[in-house]
Amino acid sequence: MVSIAACDDDHRAGERLLQLLREYEQERPESSLRVDSFASPLELLTAAQGRGGYDVYLLDILMPGRDGFSLTRELRELPRHGPVVYFSVSNDYAAESYEAGAFYYLLKPLDRERLFPVLDRALRQVQESGESVFVVHTRTGPRRVSFDELLYAERAGRVMRLHCVHEKVDSLTLRVSFREAAAPLLADGRFFQCGASYVLNLRHVVGIEGQNAVIADGSRVPLPRSCFRAFRSAWSELWLR
Repeated sequence: MVSIAACDDDHRAGERLLQLLREYEQERPESSLRVDSFASPLELLTAAQGRGGYDVYLLDILMPGRDGFSLTRELRELPRHGPVVYFSVSNDYAAESYEAGAFYYLLKPLDRERLFPVLDRALRQVQESGESVFVVHTRTGPRRVSFDELLYAERAGRVMRLHCVHEKVDSLTLRVSFREAAAPLLADGRFFQCGASYVLNLRHVVGIEGQNAVIADGSRVPLPRSCFRAFRSAWSELWLR
């Protein structure tokens, strides 16, 4: 799933952009988008900091508090930072936008003829950048879950439950062991198996309290004594790197 952050302080323009993004996803169902809309740069920045960044940014340039350029400088400090598409009512900022590393510059009002091809190229760049995803088979079909958005995986009865930043996703009934099902995650250095029932994304572990790992969403995951030292070492080493 590709995450998109859209920010425009003009309510009508923001609603128009959301409508265009809905139309885009309807015409390209394979794109699998998650769109978060914001009315101010501060709202977007706060949300981006909480999730480590977005895959694509659609930013108005002239906004109160922070303009699109200053907002971009702060966003680039986050672990994940994708292509930035700027838009404005005039061409006055086009040169400055490309100096700031813009992926593209669009004039308002936005329309599908100009926006959709830009989104096609931006999403292709994100996909070609090698974002790691985990494919889980659910009752409604295959789902692609970004490693960055996966907090932890849990064996819940006979299914694997993926606890993500914004949702929970249950697999179909497991036909293999939990460890085998989680093998693609464990092959990546950011994940660690805790006991027989949990695989944690170390990047979303914010602390250790007693015998529990504290996850960014407030969850507590028990750490068996058999793996406590190894987990603490792996977690510390990841953040030191």
